[in-house]
Order: sequence, then C-alpha cells, then structure tokens
Amino acid sequence: MNAALRRIQCGNALAAFGNGFTAPFLFVYASRVRSLGEGTAGAVMAVFAVAALAVLPFTGRVIDRRGPMPVAYLGSLLGVVGALGFAVSESASAVLASSALMGAGVAVLQPALATMIVACSGAATRSRAFATQFFLNNLGLGVGGLFGGLMVDEHRPATFTLLFVIEAAMFVVLAVVLATVRLPLPRTAHGSRAVPQEAGPAPKAGGDWHALMHDRSMVLLCVLGFVLFFACYGQFESGLSAYAVEVTRISPATLGMALAANTAVIVLAQYVVLRMVERRRRSRVVALVGVIWAVAWVAAGASGLVHGTQAVATALIIGTYALFGLGETMLSPTVAPLVADLAPARLMGQYNSAFALVKQLALAVGPAVGGLLAASGAYGVYIVLLVGCSLGVSLLALWLGRRLTAVQDRPYRSVVVAGRSDSAEASGYGRGEPVKEHAGAASGH
Repeated sequence: MNAALRRIQCGNALAAFGNGFTAPFLFVYASRVRSLGEGTAGAVMAVFAVAALAVLPFTGRVIDRRGPMPVAYLGSLLGVVGALGFAVSESASAVLASSALMGAGVAVLQPALATMIVACSGAATRSRAFATQFFLNNLGLGVGGLFGGLMVDEHRPATFTLLFVIEAAMFVVLAVVLATVRLPLPRTAHGSRAVPQEAGPAPKAGGDWHALMHDRSMVLLCVLGFVLFFACYGQFESGLSAYAVEVTRISPATLGMALAANTAVIVLAQYVVLRMVERRRRSRVVALVGVIWAVAWVAAGASGLVHGTQAVATALIIGTYALFGLGETMLSPTVAPLVADLAPARLMGQYNSAFALVKQLALAVGPAVGGLLAASGAYGVYIVLLVGCSLGVSLLALWLGRRLTAVQDRPYRSVVVAGRSDSAEASGYGRGEPVKEHAGAASGH
C-alpha cells in the first residue's frame, strides 16, 4: 500500500475500534442504564438506521462535487457529537437525537472512505485494499467490543460514559489522520474527456441517479447486494440468533462463542482466502459464496432437528456462523471493488453511496423479516427462505458475470496480460486511465 492508503486504512481501523466499544451495548444502555425501557431502546436502533437511509441518497452527489474528504470530515463530526450526546443523554428525546446523528455520521463515512480507497488503488491492487479494510473493520470491532465488555458495568453509568467518550475520541483521530492524506485529483469532463459517453449526461439535478439507474450492470449488482446483505448480515442479530436460542436451544454464552467464531474466521482466513480468489472471476466467487451460505443455512436448520445430542446441535450452529465468516472473506475483495470498476470516474461517489444505501436497506428489512418470522414461530419457513435467498445469490452472480467485461470480472489477470504496472494504472479515479474507460463503456449497455 502507498502512504495515503495506509493512513486511510489506519483511520478506518481506529474508527471501527471506537464503534466496537459502544455498538454491542446501545440497547442495554438505553433500556437499563438510562431506564428508558425496551421500546425506547428499540427505537434507538431504528432511528440509527433511518438516519442512514435519509442521508445516503444525497451523499454520493456531494462526494462527486466536493470530493470525499469534506464528507469524511462531516461524518466524523456527526460521529463525535452523537457519541458525546449518548454519554450525557438521560431522556428518550436526547438518546434518539444522538442516535440520529451517529447513524448519519457512520452512513456518510462509508462511501467517503470507499471512494478514497478507490482513489489510492489501481485495478490490480483494489481487491486487496478492500479486503484489508474489511479485515481491519472486523478486527477493530472485535477488539473494541472485547475491551468494552471488560470495562462496562450495568450498575455504573460512568463506565458507559467512558465508552462513548472513547468512541468520540476515535472519530477525532480519524479526522486528524485523514487530514494528512493527499488524494489524487479526479479527472473531470473539462480535462481530457477520458470519461466515455456512456457514463451519463452532463451534471444536473437528478442526472446522477438517472445515469446510475440506466446502468443495468450496476442495478443488477445492487439487487445482488440487497439479497447478500439480507441473507447474512441482516439476520445475525434477529432471526438467526432467535433460532439458535429458541430452536437449537443454545445458551446466550454459546451464541457469543458462535459470533466469536465468525470473527475469528474473518481475521484468520482473510488473506489466505484473498490469495485464492483475487485472480479468479469475481462473479464465480460470489456465486460460490451463495452456495456456502446455503450450506450454512441448511446446517442451522439441521441444528434444530437434532434432538438429544446438544453437542452436535451446538457444533452445527457454530459451524453456521463460521461458514458465514468464510463467505464474508470472499466478498470483501470482490463486491466493493466491482462497484468501483463499474462506476464512471465522475460518479464514483454516487455509485459507492448507492451501494451503501442498498446495504442499509437490507440491514433494515432483514431484521424486520427475521424478527417477524421468529415471533410467529415460523422457523421452518425462515430456513427455507434463507436457503432460497442464498441460492438466488449464486444465480444472480452468474447472470451478472455474463454482463461484465474481462477487466471488470477478472481485473488482476487483465492488468497482468496488458503488461500494466501498479504505478501506471493507480488510480482510475484520479487519472481516468483506459481501465476506467472499459469499465464505464460496458457497465450499462
């Protein structure tokens, strides 16, 4: 990694570390520590998601007009204010306001950081850059959650205040680190006009979304992304955990072990998996993820059918979370870089924000559907639904693969065959090199 990318990754990891301090304890903090009740605690989580959905449709346009750095500063500022707001909030309205600020801040940081990573990487290095980001995110969240759990005490509100202060400090550190980064300037249409005509019409109100919606490959990728996030991430804290406790009948402590297994697989296997998948077709890698997750959901279903052998049932649930982690390590160097390679240079922020919006929608719909089926006891329907969604991921990925160019589906091999070096083609965002032209030209037609 070059110096700018190392700093971006460092700041991202520190922000994840701060978020790990508080994210697992928001519900307990609102419902018990501040004695606001479970209804208010649930509303805190909902407001967090709604705030993210509210700001993401506008984030991409600002990134493309002003650059990702001002947006990242704004996200950091909102994160600081939200975290400190949580630290001093004692009423429902104050907690909800803090949740909205935090949700908005975290939401706008995602596409801003993604755009920075694209700007500092090339086609041959982008998969590794996003895999590193995913690895550091999970490591930061895991370590932060571990230390937060050791420090927190439900009967001492001051311990929660300390956690939120630490999170606010990490947002400040993120902003300071990003202030030392110098990004390459994006190539604009009034330069050499490297952006192909298919990239979309001249900038105007609503024009960016119009161009994106007419990019059929990107629309298909967004559909695929929604199903991916719905079938995995959207179930961790709702349907799957309810199934594990209510049907498989494991203890909450064992459920924590399963979550730890998920994180351990990601941290330990990320770079091993990366070496295996980065030179292969992205569409086939994602299709394989769908198969792996279908097996994971079958294992989860089987854990509820094993009677009298609790050890086997427990092993099946832990294996389910581990298989999800394996799939996640395969997605991190695949999907986000594909968004970047589909995007015209002048709409990089818009494409990253649109995909972040799709992810947020799935994370909102997933727990709602999973919780509803769990509440009604329809666990058989639940497992069948998620197995079907996983297999749907495979079919959608193969369909998408038929629309991608060789550069988009297998960029590492394409760059090597063309004899390009990293220094010659890093970064498409900043220089509008031929790789970006190929990506834009085939993305929607």
